[in-house]
Amino acid sequence: MPDPRLSRLVLGVTLFRPGPEQVERLCALASAGFAAVIAFDNGGLPAGAAERLARAGVTLLSEGTNLGIAEALNRIAAAAQAAGAGILLLLDQDAEPPGDLAAALLTAQDRLRAAGIPAAVVGPAPAPAPGHKAPAYPPRPGAPGHGDLAPVQFLATSGSLVDLAAFARVGPFRGDFFIDGVELEWCFRAWSLGYGCYQTRAVAIPHRVGGGTIRAFGIAMPRQPLFRMGTYLRNAIYAWRLPHVPLRWKLAQAAYLPLQAGLYWADSGWRPAVLLRLLAAARDGALGRLGPPRDLPRDEPRDLP
Repeated sequence: MPDPRLSRLVLGVTLFRPGPEQVERLCALASAGFAAVIAFDNGGLPAGAAERLARAGVTLLSEGTNLGIAEALNRIAAAAQAAGAGILLLLDQDAEPPGDLAAALLTAQDRLRAAGIPAAVVGPAPAPAPGHKAPAYPPRPGAPGHGDLAPVQFLATSGSLVDLAAFARVGPFRGDFFIDGVELEWCFRAWSLGYGCYQTRAVAIPHRVGGGTIRAFGIAMPRQPLFRMGTYLRNAIYAWRLPHVPLRWKLAQAAYLPLQAGLYWADSGWRPAVLLRLLAAARDGALGRLGPPRDLPRDEPRDLP
């Protein structure tokens, strides 16, 4: 029997070229008892899959092209707000949430509210997926904790429970960031406006970023396509000019980003084209040239097997 508390929230899922198992997983979630399930197709969803989702009760949004993860999340949040929802649970198509994820996050949110702690978002602890590096959420210095609920600088959007009233106050995700660093910038902005970001250890969710892990000199980072690494580097450098990003974080990034870029270049076999792309990304970040990356793969639909 579905948890009756799930009727308090909307589930939002971002899609990009989903495989058949991902489509089926979303169809199963549509029957879990949520107030609504809203998905945004960022390209590559076959017509048959769209029809399958609609029959399962999923509200499917799309502009017929890849708008980026930030804009997809914004469209989902706007649709949830228009439907009168106050809470939004976000997932990406790769997420395999444990059955108690939503209930555990609702309990965490209720505890924070009862303690008088304003929170924009509550998320699960990260767990490593096979062959992938789990993200780490650094603690937020000086912010109040509450039992096993820990204040963190930022959380991944996938698996996070968002308070839509706080979202309206903090504002939308930056569409010009497109994909990487979106949640990081938004969470720093939330903290600057008095809304916290909290992690609960009561539940964990695996995260898959990229196609494996690059490891060297004690550093582990996701192995990603070049356009993703370039966008990450660009957005991280641009964030240095944002006043709500803490100085300590900017200084840490100033030391860490060159190491990451060097490891990525080495992992590519020291290809000159990769180095030139990374240097161009750094230049774009310094000059504020944001938006969709110019080498973004085309979002061509494909048939399901």
